[in-house]
Amino acid sequence: MPFINIETNLPASKFPEDFLKRLCSTLAAALGKPEDRMNLVVKPDLPMFFAGSSSPCVLMTVSAIGVTDTAEKNKQHSAKIFQFLQGEFGLSDDRILVLFYPLEPSQIGKKGTVMSFL
Repeated sequence: MPFINIETNLPASKFPEDFLKRLCSTLAAALGKPEDRMNLVVKPDLPMFFAGSSSPCVLMTVSAIGVTDTAEKNKQHSAKIFQFLQGEFGLSDDRILVLFYPLEPSQIGKKGTVMSFL
C-alpha cells in the first residue's frame, strides 16, 4: 500500500486530468505493487525554495511496505521516477528530489485496525 506525495511549485495547470492515472501506473510498475493499492496526492502551486532556487521543482515522498527498505531497491525506483517526471515536466535531475520511507504494516491504519491485523 504505497503512499506517494508530490509537492511542487509547478502550477496546477501543468497536471492534466490523466496525470494521476499515468503516475499511478508508472509507480505501481516501478514498485511492483497493484494499482488499486496506490495512494497519491499532488500539491501544486506551493511556494518552494529548493537547492538555492525557486525555479520549478518537485519533491516526492514514497512510503511503502517492503519495497523502499534498501538502497539498491530505491536506486532502481529513483531511476524510473526521474525518467517519468523529467518526461512530464522537462525538469533537470537537480530539480527533482525523492525521499523514500519504509513502512511496517503496523504503521498503517485501515478499517479501524492496522494492516498487520488484516
